[in-house]
Amino acid sequence: MRRAAWVALLVFGACSHESGPAHAVPPDPDSREQERLQMVSRQIEGRGVRDARVLAAMRKVPRHRFVPESQRAQAYDDRPLPIGHQQTISQPYIVALMSELAGVQPGDTVLEVGTGSGYQAAVLGEMGVKVFSIEIIEPLAKRAEAILSKLGYAKKVQVRHGDGYAGWPEHAPFDAIIVTAAPPKIPEPLRQQLKVGGHLVIPVGKHYQRLLRVTRTKDGFREESVIPVRFVPMTGKAQEK
Repeated sequence: MRRAAWVALLVFGACSHESGPAHAVPPDPDSREQERLQMVSRQIEGRGVRDARVLAAMRKVPRHRFVPESQRAQAYDDRPLPIGHQQTISQPYIVALMSELAGVQPGDTVLEVGTGSGYQAAVLGEMGVKVFSIEIIEPLAKRAEAILSKLGYAKKVQVRHGDGYAGWPEHAPFDAIIVTAAPPKIPEPLRQQLKVGGHLVIPVGKHYQRLLRVTRTKDGFREESVIPVRFVPMTGKAQEK
C-alpha cells in the first residue's frame, strides 16, 4: 500500500503560507537540533520549499526518533533510510515538498495512506492538522503509533492498520490526502474523499513515476505533474487488475 519516497530527480518548491502555532514535542535530551537546522537550510529551503509552517515543523520533529537505532547516525542525511519490512522513511525533502503541496491550514483534516515510520504524520501534526493515517503492514502501524504517542502526537494523529486504497470514509471528506506509495493509477475512492478545493498528493506509475497534485474543483479534478520520483509500490487492492 505505501511507501516512503526515494530521491527526487528534479527539484522545485510550491506555494507558501503564514506560520501557525506548532505542536510541542516533549524535551529530548538527544535532540540533535543543530542537525535538523542544517537539514532544513541545506536540503529543504535550499531547494525552494517556502511554507513557513512546513519549515518550522521540519526543524522541530526529531527525525532520528522515527528510524531504527542502527540508522540514527544517518537520520538527517539527504536520503531515505530503511525501517524494516522492505520499507523506508522518506527523504526529508520529499516529506517537506509533499507537506507543502498539500496546502493545509491549522485545524484541517488530512488522510495519510501509508504511515510507515510515522514521520510524515508527525510533521503534519506539528503543522496543526488532524491526521488519519493507514498502514498496511501491521508491525509498522503498531511501531509508528507507539512512537507518535511517546512524542506527544496521540491527539493529532490516529493510526489504523489496513489497506488504504479505499481511504477512510468515516472521516471523509478531507482537506488533503497524502499517499506515500505509488499505485499504477490514482485510486478513485481517494479522489472522491477530497473536499472541494482539497489536494491529493500522490506518486503514480510503475517503473517511471510522477508526483502529482490533484485538486478537486466544483466541476471535477485538476491534475498537476510536479516532479519525477521513485516510491515503492502501493500494495493491496491497488495492484489488482
